[in-house]
Amino acid sequence: MSNIFSLEGKIALVTGASGLLGKQHCIALAEAGATVIAADIHGDKIHLLTDELPVKVTPMRLDITDTASLSSVRERIMGTFGTIDILINNAAVNDMVENNDKDVQSSSFEHYPLYLWKKVMDVNVTGVFLTCQYFGAIMAKKNYGSIINIASTYGIVAPDQSIYVNSNGERFMWKSPSYPTTKGAVIQFTKYLAAYWGKNNVRVNALSPGGVENNQEADFISNYSNKTPLGRMSHNNDYHGAIVFLASDASSYMTGANLVVDGGWTII
Repeated sequence: MSNIFSLEGKIALVTGASGLLGKQHCIALAEAGATVIAADIHGDKIHLLTDELPVKVTPMRLDITDTASLSSVRERIMGTFGTIDILINNAAVNDMVENNDKDVQSSSFEHYPLYLWKKVMDVNVTGVFLTCQYFGAIMAKKNYGSIINIASTYGIVAPDQSIYVNSNGERFMWKSPSYPTTKGAVIQFTKYLAAYWGKNNVRVNALSPGGVENNQEADFISNYSNKTPLGRMSHNNDYHGAIVFLASDASSYMTGANLVVDGGWTII
């Protein structure tokens, strides 16, 4: 069984690699044997990963919305490694509780700014489209590859706005309309590509993770956990198995699927 989960000899690219889950995706792939390219728009953060992570990665700065940046990174990968086997589309803009610096009113639908809607669409949808176009095409040409698009529970169900209220009944944010909309689009785009590249043996799947505990306020952690059948938010390493499964031959007959790993959040 261990052989079908092995990623020995595989070249993997992770976007948004300096983020909370991006780092964990890099660790999971590397520990399974893959050579990992850790890409992120934040050049200062991405180069720190070589010392921060317990595994070896090759850092590269990448703006997934910029075709010149995508072309440059593609040339570097092909020149250095000769191919690419695995693509994890993890980079995204997300209005997270722990990074919420907007006033409550501006995060509501009625007051949500158009520029922010466009920015989130550009990164979360167009960025995934372009990254698949630039790197998935390499896989299609050689008739082998696995693309994993990171979606979300909020691409499946609507946000539960009640969890963004503290124990005093005070609302501290609204989950925006842009993030759920884009993640729903990612799931549908995954199905499109799976059908399109099936004949080329390029598997395209989505992974929908649940909320990750990351030093949020106690009220939010409690609200989220109480709504989850397993009774807790996820740990940041709870997705290692899912990532390796989707990237490896263990899922060789799986494409166009959305693997939901959310502690049961979406079942009730």
